[in-house]
Amino acid sequence: MKYLFFFISTFTFAQQTQFVDFKSVLGKIAINPIEKTVSGDVDYDFDVLKSIDTIKIDAQNMEFSDLKLNGKTINYINTQKQLQIIFPFKKGKNNLTFQYSVKPKQTMYFIGSEANNNIQIWTQGQGKYTSHWFPSFDDVNEKVIFSLNIVCNKNYQVISNGALKFKSGLDGFSVWQYQMQKPMSSYLLMLAIGKFEKNIQKSKSGIPLEMYLEPKDGAKFESTYRDSKRMFDFLEKEIGVKFPWGTYKQAAVRDFLYAGMENTSATLFNTRYVVDSIGFEDRSYTNVNAHELAHQWFGNLVTAESGKHHWLQEGFATYYALLAEKEIYGEDYFYSKLYESAQQLKFASRTDTIPVLNAKASSLTFYQKGAWALFVLHEEIGNKAFKKAVKNYLKKHAFQSVNTADFFAEIKKVSDYDLDNFSKVWLEKTVFNTQQANGLLLKNKSIQVLFEVEKLKNQPLSEKKEFFEKILQSDVHFSVKEAIVNQLKNEKWEDVTSLFILALETKNIQLRQTVAASLNEIPESFRVQYGTLLEDKSYQTQEIALYNLWNNFPEQRIQYLDKSKTWIGFNDYNLRTLWLTLALSTPNYVEEKVSLVNELIQYSSINYEANTRQNALEKLLSFKIINDVVLENLVNATTHHMWQFSKFGRDNIRKLLKNPEMRVSLERIIPNLNEAEQFQLNRLLKE
Repeated sequence: MKYLFFFISTFTFAQQTQFVDFKSVLGKIAINPIEKTVSGDVDYDFDVLKSIDTIKIDAQNMEFSDLKLNGKTINYINTQKQLQIIFPFKKGKNNLTFQYSVKPKQTMYFIGSEANNNIQIWTQGQGKYTSHWFPSFDDVNEKVIFSLNIVCNKNYQVISNGALKFKSGLDGFSVWQYQMQKPMSSYLLMLAIGKFEKNIQKSKSGIPLEMYLEPKDGAKFESTYRDSKRMFDFLEKEIGVKFPWGTYKQAAVRDFLYAGMENTSATLFNTRYVVDSIGFEDRSYTNVNAHELAHQWFGNLVTAESGKHHWLQEGFATYYALLAEKEIYGEDYFYSKLYESAQQLKFASRTDTIPVLNAKASSLTFYQKGAWALFVLHEEIGNKAFKKAVKNYLKKHAFQSVNTADFFAEIKKVSDYDLDNFSKVWLEKTVFNTQQANGLLLKNKSIQVLFEVEKLKNQPLSEKKEFFEKILQSDVHFSVKEAIVNQLKNEKWEDVTSLFILALETKNIQLRQTVAASLNEIPESFRVQYGTLLEDKSYQTQEIALYNLWNNFPEQRIQYLDKSKTWIGFNDYNLRTLWLTLALSTPNYVEEKVSLVNELIQYSSINYEANTRQNALEKLLSFKIINDVVLENLVNATTHHMWQFSKFGRDNIRKLLKNPEMRVSLERIIPNLNEAEQFQLNRLLKE
């Protein structure tokens, strides 16, 4: 049904854009974090290209007043989905002004509270529609030059698209004026409001690179934003087109819906990637950083005209992010990532029947197969031709909408490569072309060795052990060594001990983590060597190793708990919540259990982000530390805006309801819940 609606709305807008061209808009808006409302004045300039009697602006659940067309009061209809202006419009320039107010149901999210002095407000327009908080256009083909004047509490900073023209204060409030110079699609309009510290670097080409974090994370700037400037400079040079937007901002926001989002000139990303130098080893922002940056050209400068051509955004951003990582981490890393995605695509193509050129394609298809298609094209036509075509494509269609034919037209100018066949194989069929992919992958020496390792999968260990020993002691990329460790899982311990020791001796953090994860049962003879994993500079490795050692060696538990009692881990407290759970589950380890239980339960409360809360709830439930507060926090999860967390809440309540005692406990807490929580719990009780 939603696809039908999408088609109809796109169709009606395709008609409108032929009749009307909205040029620019100035929005003067105020945000009320207590009421969770937006209100203000809007001033649109537009050209009528052909006579038309109704003009539509998308506006979800908004109230309007004081509408004027060219200074005169005008008739309008508010359908609660659109503002429709009724008038016999003739060709020419026009100005439309009005006031509006709205309490957004989605797209704008209010995090934290005034009471805790930790409010954050941020928007997510892609897939959600900016028209929930600002009267604008759901159709990506209507591009407008946006300017916003935002009024909010003077204690908070405001980040939006474009250049900050001025900031002024008045009676406890601040006004921030942001201005774009070039047109963009409405889904890329953004706001982020909160308390931030800012670091600024400058690209080689002179673009200011503004990087924001919350004050409590000030010490994590270097590790979080590592290589940002280097990637920016690399992509400008590699793409061959200057960064189009004059300034570039990045900010981490709490409970963000996705890994990141490439709003024009201002990327928002999930605080999961706010890391110290140890956290960087497992949760580096590098790939997301490069991906969202690449979108500033592929998606923002040129925008796919419809979902069918979405690979022109996601495939390009994925591929250019990989090229940026190749610049930093080297060729072996680049090829190992291509190999990894090839394996995923090969496996997925057994059941996935939707190709790249289809609006309903999966994320894996749009992102990874799209990237693979570009890698193939790049290799087949050569670097010089590929770069020239991409540069011409971006310059020719700058600030416009594009389709696959537009990109192909530029390839045809620089190469006589058979694009019809290429399109059939890589964009129109679902089968992954393993033969062609392998041919390209095998240009890399590490991949050649990896293929040799994979060929030995079903061979007896005795026939391959010597070869494996040699590889583990070589300087081949760690991904090849990981493939060896993954082949040892079902072998007798005494036959593979020496190989595991060699793997640990490489000192490679990722490979050692693979060893940590592959041994749930640890022989006593290997306890000391496995115990060295607790020293690794990796919070993920430490988490796996601590749990496995505690689980395998009950008599050593106190030693392991004493060693790890000050550990915190990532910003989701992964090590602290694990330690609390293990300490509470170890007989005679702690006398005063109440304070530890309360601390663990606190991490599951609304005072923390969804990642932390889920971490804590998973541990509380699995170790059966459950009271009314835990149940209330679990029910609250079902009302959260992040679908993964709300699903986690629902799924776990369903499991608990199978136990009659838990059903009674959940029914008992209903009076303690707010209206939204009661609604969700009652629905689950009736299932």
